[in-house]
Amino acid sequence: MLDVCLLGTGGMMPLPYRSLTALMTRCEGSHLLIDCGEGTQTALRKKGWSAKPIDVICFTHYHADHISGLPGFLLTMGNAERTEPVLMIGPKGLERVVGALRVIAPELPFPIRFHELTEKEEEIQAGPYSIRAFRVHHNIPCYGYSVALKRAGKFQVEKARQLDLPVRLWGVLQRGETVEFEGKVYTPDMVMGAERKGIKVVYCTDTRPLPVIAKEAENADLFICEGMYGEKEKLAKARENKHMTMYEAARIAKEAQPKELWLTHYSPSLMWPEDYMEEVRGIFPGAVAAKDGQSLELKFEDEE
Repeated sequence: MLDVCLLGTGGMMPLPYRSLTALMTRCEGSHLLIDCGEGTQTALRKKGWSAKPIDVICFTHYHADHISGLPGFLLTMGNAERTEPVLMIGPKGLERVVGALRVIAPELPFPIRFHELTEKEEEIQAGPYSIRAFRVHHNIPCYGYSVALKRAGKFQVEKARQLDLPVRLWGVLQRGETVEFEGKVYTPDMVMGAERKGIKVVYCTDTRPLPVIAKEAENADLFICEGMYGEKEKLAKARENKHMTMYEAARIAKEAQPKELWLTHYSPSLMWPEDYMEEVRGIFPGAVAAKDGQSLELKFEDEE
């Protein structure tokens, strides 16, 4: 099971009624955060979730509305007596940028590990999360993220019995480990069924439309994408500043066919996103004008 909360939906600057865009997920006691703009920890408090269990923090890019809340957030994690390492993932320059921000948060009771993205597409395994980072098209290096819970196939009891494997070794193979028994080597694929459908959430902001976005969002359980402008006359501005309109995001979703599309990262000028949704849903019926605190509990198919 994966809990998802879009802590804020604003772009450029926080507003009294809209925090800056940040996403948090929870699974098996491990939290993951994508982006940390000003006010993210306030939004987290409103949700009632804790900062202490955050094991992974991903950054799309280093514009202030996506990272300026980090120093205070790290201090809050430290004050919650976290001691376990935190993994940070982001474009090249991550350690330098975080180091500069930490001038005002120099003492932390936990270590930070950095994974700097340099390839167009990269995959990182972190706790229960399979994270795919994919480069998008903004005016500085920027990445989208796919966060997935993969699910192994079912253990095939009959196959294990046919191989005369003792029951004490079944769990080892189920965990994906190889075992040796009576001079023979047994691998998990010998007793496991085909991989079952997992859970996938895709998060993408600050970019022009690209084929890779639709590829990553294909059949996702949830696709969270920027819809910075709803006003048709602002298409030229979106192109100039390397952002997307709500309609462009909907067309990507139409191609990718996720179960649901949440629009986010609204311009401060976009006061009422819902005013534009009739046309947006005409392109992709599963579109939602997300609001701060929008949440969803995703379960594996046979648990629903």
